[in-house]
Amino acid sequence: MTNAIWDPGQYLRHAGHRARPFTDLLARVPDLPARAPRIADLGCGPGNVTVLLTRRWPAAHVTGYDNSPEMLDAAHTEHEGPTAGGGRLDFAPADVRTWAPEEPYDLIVSNATLQWVPGHMERFADWIAGLRPGGALAFQVPDNIDAPLHALMRELAGTPRWKSRLADVLRHTDSVHTPGAYLDRLARLGCATDVWQTTYLHVLQGQDPVLDWVKGTGLRPALTALADDPEARDAFLAEYRDLLRQAYPSAPYGTVLPFRRLFAVAVKEA
Repeated sequence: MTNAIWDPGQYLRHAGHRARPFTDLLARVPDLPARAPRIADLGCGPGNVTVLLTRRWPAAHVTGYDNSPEMLDAAHTEHEGPTAGGGRLDFAPADVRTWAPEEPYDLIVSNATLQWVPGHMERFADWIAGLRPGGALAFQVPDNIDAPLHALMRELAGTPRWKSRLADVLRHTDSVHTPGAYLDRLARLGCATDVWQTTYLHVLQGQDPVLDWVKGTGLRPALTALADDPEARDAFLAEYRDLLRQAYPSAPYGTVLPFRRLFAVAVKEA
């Protein structure tokens, strides 16, 4: 995953909008093999959506994995411990690029993380091998790397003023694959696979809300690269803010951010 420094507080400023795709993903996950399933959440962040797993499967032992100390600190503090249904929620450090199941899992999920993991499709075989028969791999990723939100960021980072510091730190256009590529890979691994896309029209409030949104996610590598130079950081943000204002004009009811996401649920043969 990226070496960016993450800010749980900034990320959670749009927690409701960010949680909805995970809720939609879980709605398509079928019943799991065990009554008290073992579940892994890869890239759990501050744990606010990991909690939703314990509501769907109250007796589950759920472990959220992340490589951000800041995110894990927030998750430990706010969410770790026994659950009302007799299960347990805990968190542990791990790098999704190398993580492999050390015990059988009933469900492995990932919410808006794999876009940060180069070569993530190569990990699918190990993850599915670690599932019990009838278990599932389920994930969603942002599928909007061509949207103005990201295109303008990359274009600005590639200008003469910023190229030397930022051109190589942002996500590239191949960070997420086509729906057909995911379907083919997972089906060839012997899974009954469901892949789909959804475009959400998030109505955001406040001053420069699209900039505020992206400061919690896609902009983190740039903010990390400029962290030692606050003047340069603020200058970059000002230029990017002006571009976003043109691309996402405000309306009397708020600012609309169209956001396409890709979902996959792959069920291992029972």
